[in-house]
Amino acid sequence: MLTPEEAHIVSQLKQGKNKEKAFQELVNLYKEPLYWHIRNIVKNHDDTDDVLQNTFIKVFRYIDNFKEESKLYSWLYRIASNESFTFLSKKAKRLKISDEELQESLIENLTSDTYFEGKTIQIALQKAINTLPEKQKVVFQMKYFEDLKYQEIAEILEVTEGTAKSNYHHAVQKIKNNLEDHSTFDF
Repeated sequence: MLTPEEAHIVSQLKQGKNKEKAFQELVNLYKEPLYWHIRNIVKNHDDTDDVLQNTFIKVFRYIDNFKEESKLYSWLYRIASNESFTFLSKKAKRLKISDEELQESLIENLTSDTYFEGKTIQIALQKAINTLPEKQKVVFQMKYFEDLKYQEIAEILEVTEGTAKSNYHHAVQKIKNNLEDHSTFDF
C-alpha cells in the first residue's frame, strides 16, 4: 500500500542507512499537510508548530513499529491527530478548564492570531464546527479543509468508509443548521 517514494523512505529509516536524509525527505514531504491538519484541530499557530514537532519526533522514534499495512500518510495523520488531542487535553488541564471551554477560547483567540486571515463568516464556521461531536468534527475538517477522500479519512481514523461519509454528512447538516440559527448571514 506504500507508494514507491514512501517505501524508499521507510526502508531507509528502518535500516538506518541515510536515516537523517530519509527523515528530512519525510519531513519535507509531509510537513505542510500535517501542519494544516494539526492547525485545524489546535487552532493556534505556535501550538501547531509544537504539536508538529512532537509528531515528527514520535515518527522518528517509532518508525520501526510502522507495519506498512496502511499508507504512510495515514499513519502520520493518526499520530498527528493523537498528538493534537493529547496536547489540547493537557492544555485544558494546565489551565484548569474543560475541553469545551478551551475550544471556545481557542476560537475566540483566532481573531487576534496574526496567522489567521479569517473573516466573520469564518469565525462563525469555526464556532459551528466546535459544536460537533469529536468524530464528526475531525471528519468534517479532513474532508472540508484538507480535501481528503472518504477512503483516506476512514484509513486514518480506522473506521469504515461508510462511517466517514455518515459523520461528514451529519456534520454538514449540523453546521448548516447552526449557521442558519445563529447568524445574520443569508444562505
